[in-house]
Amino acid sequence: MANKEINSTARAAEVDSDAADKVQVVEKPKQTWKSYFWDTFDKSPEERRFLFKLDAVILSFASFGYFIKYLDQINISSAYVSGLKEELQLNGNELNYMVTCWTIGYVLGEIPSNLLLTRVRPSLWIPACELVWSVLTILLSRCQTAKQIYVVRLFVGLAESGFYPGMQYIIGNRKDELAKRSCIFHASGTIGTMFSGYLMTAVYTLDGKNGYKGWQWLFIVNTVISLPVAIAGFFFFPDVPEITHAWWLTKDEITLAKKRMQFEGRANRGPYTKAKFRKIFTSWHIYALVILYICFNNGSGYGGQPAFALWLKQEGYSIAAINSYPTIAAALAVIFTYIYAWTSDSLFKGARWPPMVFSGVVNIITNTSLAVWDIPLGWKWACYIIGSIGGGISGLTFAWAHEICSDDNEERALVVASMNEMAYVVQAWLPLLIWQQVEAPRYHKGFITMVFIAAGLIVTSLAIRVLHHRERARKARLASPE
Repeated sequence: MANKEINSTARAAEVDSDAADKVQVVEKPKQTWKSYFWDTFDKSPEERRFLFKLDAVILSFASFGYFIKYLDQINISSAYVSGLKEELQLNGNELNYMVTCWTIGYVLGEIPSNLLLTRVRPSLWIPACELVWSVLTILLSRCQTAKQIYVVRLFVGLAESGFYPGMQYIIGNRKDELAKRSCIFHASGTIGTMFSGYLMTAVYTLDGKNGYKGWQWLFIVNTVISLPVAIAGFFFFPDVPEITHAWWLTKDEITLAKKRMQFEGRANRGPYTKAKFRKIFTSWHIYALVILYICFNNGSGYGGQPAFALWLKQEGYSIAAINSYPTIAAALAVIFTYIYAWTSDSLFKGARWPPMVFSGVVNIITNTSLAVWDIPLGWKWACYIIGSIGGGISGLTFAWAHEICSDDNEERALVVASMNEMAYVVQAWLPLLIWQQVEAPRYHKGFITMVFIAAGLIVTSLAIRVLHHRERARKARLASPE
């Protein structure tokens, strides 16, 4: 059915479902001030009910899933500064290698996993991956050597590799709904980082109980938290509109979901052909968006190193303080993630590049200061605390990718996976050069490199803005009558 321009406040189009049922499909409504708070306020009652159910399930599952993924990803850093280093007599760059082993597994699995999602049911694949990494996490509590941790971390990374790009592929829906949901999803990972510090502080009180050290209890409790979320996914996750059989969606709501994707121009699943691959790899989309995400992913987070915590440890702070104070930075990053999403949708009228430029400028300022190092103590605290707010733009980068690649489902899946994949390919080796554990906490090479990566983020986001504007103008000319 061809798309038609219609006024959603006055009329609606009725479309037949496969079962000959009728359902009203409402075109994108005129935006009012209410949508600045939440986009569903401007939609019809039928669409609001549908989106409420969809958000309650998909957004909750995605957020809880990413929360436990990040919790299980970064718990090694919390454990390291809370007794693991001394217990296993670690020295040199072992923590770097633990992070790198996870990254290698993550890199190996991302693109195959996302391509697989275009052929199998996400409701089976994604929860299965969650189940595997949850079980592997508890095995870390039994590791007695660094080499054992390397092996387990490799497989944890492999199991986790499909979740973030896969969920970004699933979440990719209408433009006016995308940024907020994508950023809420991403913020749950930052909350996982913050919660890991609180959790380590809490479970450290169990040190010695039942023969387990505090750092071992962290891995055990992480698994206890993760397993119920993974199991729930098998029963609630709805797949994508064209293949969903979710028990909690009515037949009319499934038809509505399909038509919403048609109105937005989202392509359904299609075959992989030589022509399709040629189209994907001769377009600027995959190259520019991959560079954008490489700059984002490697320009924040200090290469996976607990830089703030290690500085606090050098300064003589307690275990509780070392795990708690960095959560202030994580909390601020969550707040800015939401600010980026809401301002991008409302203040900047759907533009994704302004928050990226802002976060790049902040990264340049904070990392230049930390590279100097001999700065006032108060400003050093400020740099560590506000230096993580750039992490909130991840959801916007994927929202932009969904919009740019909306007319080809397979391109969208491959580009989203490639963005994450190549970012972690760089992350697999770059920290070994610039974030060496033996240089902690004064990572001079790391902070200097971050300045240049932040500049690259700014340049790339502006370049994509120009390229996307030209592409939309060309499509508009081709679509207009002679």
